[in-house]
Amino acid sequence: MTKTTTEIGKELSESLNPGMEDALDARYGHLLPGMAEGVVDFAYGRQYARPALPLRDRYLATIAALTALGGQTRPQLKVNIAGGLKAGLSQTEIAEVIWQMSLYGGFPAAINGLNAALEVFEEEDAATLA
Repeated sequence: MTKTTTEIGKELSESLNPGMEDALDARYGHLLPGMAEGVVDFAYGRQYARPALPLRDRYLATIAALTALGGQTRPQLKVNIAGGLKAGLSQTEIAEVIWQMSLYGGFPAAINGLNAALEVFEEEDAATLA
């Protein structure tokens, strides 16, 4: 039996961002019923799960785009940096793609992105030591 995009999305999102769907539903579900499931289905089941581009490369592209968009994307950037680490990106690769965006989003956007990355790296390192 073939899995639905919702099932694929749930599995992928839970492996990369455990509890994300529940957190989205708890925060927005009363305003937008089904929004959390829609994000998981579309973002993870229909986009990140596509086979033509490796997941780690999708995360590089996502981190780059969120960095170039600027500081208003900080929460999403941090989630995607953590996901990128789980998808096999190194801290150096993440830092390099963020710094590359200084050419396109400007130095403030890149520096803000690097600060977000440092926070994620510190959180991940602390969780590893715990």
